[in-house]
Amino acid sequence: MGPHSKKVYWRRRALVLAVLAALVAIVVLIVVRPGAGAEAEGGGGLPAASTGATTAPADGTAPADGTGVAGATDGSAPGAVDAPADASGAAPACAAGNIALAAVTDADTYAAGANPQLSFTIQNTGAEACTINAGTSQQLYTITSGDETYWVSADCQTDPSDTPALLEPGVVVSSTPFGWDRTRSSPETCAATDRPQVPAAGASYHLNVQVAGITAPDSKQFILQ
Repeated sequence: MGPHSKKVYWRRRALVLAVLAALVAIVVLIVVRPGAGAEAEGGGGLPAASTGATTAPADGTAPADGTGVAGATDGSAPGAVDAPADASGAAPACAAGNIALAAVTDADTYAAGANPQLSFTIQNTGAEACTINAGTSQQLYTITSGDETYWVSADCQTDPSDTPALLEPGVVVSSTPFGWDRTRSSPETCAATDRPQVPAAGASYHLNVQVAGITAPDSKQFILQ
């Protein structure tokens, strides 16, 4: 016993015990690490790795970022279509009246030096699955402005290929985007490295697309700065 009252010593002991309890709790939290198990199970909040399967959005639109396709290129050549082949061979050929085709560009306006990425979406509007040859041999892209045709994909296309694609009802399928280098095309200038650039500075152009003899009902307008 010291010069102080018993209450003072009991308070000091209670304070020491509270500090010790806090230290023990901190040590326990460091060792146990609450939530560590959930991070390990859920991959730390990162999305699961892709399985390579393509899922069509619920609203029937094509993926804006090219998901499920090989990725945009600057090769000025049509790309493949992201659709499975008809392994069984049982699906009939698609009727032209059941095919919804749309020309697509990755932007509406392009800054100076930016090359448009061209592609299309195709959809089977019928009630049953069907097949269509949507390969590069059957794709035709045309870029016009006013009454003038500036670029045609078939002018300098090499190694076109057939791709019989199985189209499920209502599923929108995208082709692989590819870049147009803003030059005029003609079969005589395919090997040239200095083909003339098309007018820009606010010039308006239209992309027209045809697949397997089916023409998209509407062109896609875009502007080059």
